[in-house]
Amino acid sequence: MGVQVDQRSSVGLDSLYGVQLTGRSQYSDDELVKTSIMDPSTCEQQEGFGLTRSLQIRRLWQQRPPCLKPIHCSLSCDKHAGETIANVVTSLPFIVLGLQTPRKNLNTALYANSLIGVGVASSLYHTSRGEIRKYMRWADYTMIATTTLCLTRALRNEHPKLLMAASTLLLPFQPLMVTALHTGMMEVSFAKRASIEPELRMAHNLHRMSSLLGGALFIADDVFPETPYIHAGWHLAAALGVGTCNKLLE
Repeated sequence: MGVQVDQRSSVGLDSLYGVQLTGRSQYSDDELVKTSIMDPSTCEQQEGFGLTRSLQIRRLWQQRPPCLKPIHCSLSCDKHAGETIANVVTSLPFIVLGLQTPRKNLNTALYANSLIGVGVASSLYHTSRGEIRKYMRWADYTMIATTTLCLTRALRNEHPKLLMAASTLLLPFQPLMVTALHTGMMEVSFAKRASIEPELRMAHNLHRMSSLLGGALFIADDVFPETPYIHAGWHLAAALGVGTCNKLLE
């Protein structure tokens, strides 16, 4: 004896408050699974989910903290061939200074090689054009920061290891911050040694003037982007300041 469903009651319920009664599908469970797998709309939904997830990851990467973002800098110099030539020529003194820097140990050798790297990176940046130019500017700033870090190691090896490790990790993301920090440390060390070593006072005075001039030119390069050859003047002032630092390594 089986249970029978009254078709009339089904019809009555079907019209009550929008309730609809449906019977069991004529397809088996296995057939439903196969149908869902082969359904193109299901595949499109899966692809849409993957696209949404990739967009979420990209959005999170774009919203990362500023300390994890590469620098954004002005690309206003090298407006004509004459300025490009001037910027490349004034980058060469860094290579000369790197070749003349005393190489007493590993730290001083790394500093000397980093100075050569500054001259090469600067020259490549000023001769580059197109999309690659912004990456060469990043490489230029990163190489400058590397030089200040190497100079700190060459002058003293007693700095906190955590500070040096953090500076190394920040090099690709915040080279200007690393440059400012280690330049300040070098200035303090230079001033202390010049106060107790009379033979360094002349070099320190020259270094101080070149640093002030270089800082003013660096700011003027951004404030007056249409004025030519300011960047080349900054190169010369910076090279003079670096040359006086070599007195600390003799």
